Amino acid sequence: MAHIAGQAAGRAKEILTGFAGIEREIARIRQEQGIELGTVGAEDVRTQNVGSELAEKTAGVKYPSLYVYCESVTNLVREKFRSFSGKISMAVEVRVSHDRLEKVTDELMAYVGAVTNVLERNRGEWSPGLYYAGGYKVELGAVKPGGKHFIQTAKIRFDLDGSVD
Repeated sequence: MAHIAGQAAGRAKEILTGFAGIEREIARIRQEQGIELGTVGAEDVRTQNVGSELAEKTAGVKYPSLYVYCESVTNLVREKFRSFSGKISMAVEVRVSHDRLEKVTDELMAYVGAVTNVLERNRGEWSPGLYYAGGYKVELGAVKPGGKHFIQTAKIRFDLDGSVD
């Protein structure tokens, strides 16, 4: 089951950093809404579940940043003779930092919109045995000290259906 979790996280990162991924969506939002947003390159999308405090202490974190990871794997044994057939619960954590309190949430919501738009455009088969139906849930965290002065996090949760021999 650990293999399917890593495969799902890797595929989610590929979709977010691919040609029609997050960077293209951010450019579209900039143009349509006239918002100044920083870039999110492939190096800013990590397949880790690490807290913002630890990330800031150990690695030179650049904001905005995205963390893609698997939260849980549930084998529902839907397909009798498969080693795994069930749900893979995924998360994309978006972290934004700003020196002005009033700008943090606006920027965060723009990046969340970019991620959810990319997910919506990528419904269907992600790879053999890995499917995304299209639902997601967004959870917004409180603004707190950190980063450039203030940091805020949003977590986008979604489920994948998996089936592996």
